[in-house]
Amino acid sequence: MSVSGFKGLRLTNTLTRAKEDFVPIDPDNVRMYVCGPTVYDFAHIGNARPVIVFDVLFRLLRHLYGADHVTYVRNITDVDDKINARALRDFPDLPLNEAIRRVTEKTAGQFHKDVAALGCLKPTFEPRATEFVQPRADGRADMIGLIQTLIQRGHAYEAAGEVLFDTASMPDYGELSKRPLDEQQAGARIAVDTHKKNPGDFVLWKLSSPEEPGWDSPWGRGRPGWHIECSAMSAAYLGEVFDIHGGGLDLIFPHHENEIAQSRCAHGTEVMANYWLHNGFLQVEGQKMSKSLGNFFTIHELLETESFGGRKWPGEVLRLAMLMTHYREPIDFSVRRLEEAENLIRNWQLAVNSAIRTGEIRSLQDIKIETLPMGVLSSVLDDLNTYSAIQSLSGNLRWLFKNDSQGNPEVPSRMPLLASLVLLGFDTLVLDSLRRFEQIDEEGTNAAVERRLALIRDKNWAEADKIRDELLAQGVQLKDGKDPATGERITTWEVKR
Repeated sequence: MSVSGFKGLRLTNTLTRAKEDFVPIDPDNVRMYVCGPTVYDFAHIGNARPVIVFDVLFRLLRHLYGADHVTYVRNITDVDDKINARALRDFPDLPLNEAIRRVTEKTAGQFHKDVAALGCLKPTFEPRATEFVQPRADGRADMIGLIQTLIQRGHAYEAAGEVLFDTASMPDYGELSKRPLDEQQAGARIAVDTHKKNPGDFVLWKLSSPEEPGWDSPWGRGRPGWHIECSAMSAAYLGEVFDIHGGGLDLIFPHHENEIAQSRCAHGTEVMANYWLHNGFLQVEGQKMSKSLGNFFTIHELLETESFGGRKWPGEVLRLAMLMTHYREPIDFSVRRLEEAENLIRNWQLAVNSAIRTGEIRSLQDIKIETLPMGVLSSVLDDLNTYSAIQSLSGNLRWLFKNDSQGNPEVPSRMPLLASLVLLGFDTLVLDSLRRFEQIDEEGTNAAVERRLALIRDKNWAEADKIRDELLAQGVQLKDGKDPATGERITTWEVKR
């Protein structure tokens, strides 16, 4: 499934505020880093958006350059003050380090189940922050090593038991967020700690009390600041400069800004990543999501409980609801949006079932990415415009249904639709249908349909309805219609979801 050599991908780069042609540093190893979850609790629906958005980009890059030529790193932050607090609350009788491990294993495990249900591929690497604090046996970048380098190069200093990054040592600090350093000087509404040289200086390392988790370091037993974690893990797997760095809009400042500062100053490079992509904010039913408003939902709750709209929602519906808005735009997550997504997926399912029933595909490997309709491909190549791709797909679907309803003997290929679904991450829609068809006796079902038609011709409605109900119980949905040429009743069937 590769269209290697196809050019034309354009991405909006937050660093330049412009849409640019994507040119990888090395086409044989396209590299992308995305900030993953801080696993102090189950991931909420806002966390799902970047996971889904960058999963689509990962899939697109794999199609363009080949699956073996794309490296995608998404980290897990498992050291954080919120995690410490949750560990003390949930496991008060355990030693803190063990309690933290219990918390993060449970929440990270649930995160993996949730994003799998959303149809997301596993990243190439998924490093945990705690594994990159101290120098590693494999020689990969680590946090303490980066901090030492920053001190040696005059970009960091020790004060009051902390190691801080000296923002004044970097003349173009603030380039990503467009927040000049002088805006954070005198008169800025920032509480300045007395031990800081500048208001914007941020923590690289802080001391830990006996009750807090910590690692031995040249500056005493302590723990890293948040920003240094991603600088270390991205360098460990992608090098000093890589292609794409992604995340939510809320991470531009201070997190991504400070990542850039640390990485550039430690490595002596002009950039950390060439393209910075950020997805827009999410609100729920027109309001900012918050626990106080009662509109805060985890992915797990939406999938497994009747917490939103009085029902559970399939993973593919949640995924499509996210992709129906351009990734850079704000999104209003609502029951109405989910119902709209569900109706669209129901139509996709009809086409998938038809392709399987007619033998057009018998496995996921039969789907050819080269058959992608140009409307879909051109849309996703234009700054990952999934909204436009889905609109194009809907037009393709209407054409298919029109030909089917008119009894066109030249059955249109559903391969373009199927290829589009795979690109957008709806593989499970196809796989689930394939599994259900494997459990259906096609020959027996066709015979039952013919028996029912004979009973209808004899006006034996009760027995005809009995066959319909028996097939439905087996997972087969009947659809009655008329032959456009003869006007006679015809019946088709599909596997019921």
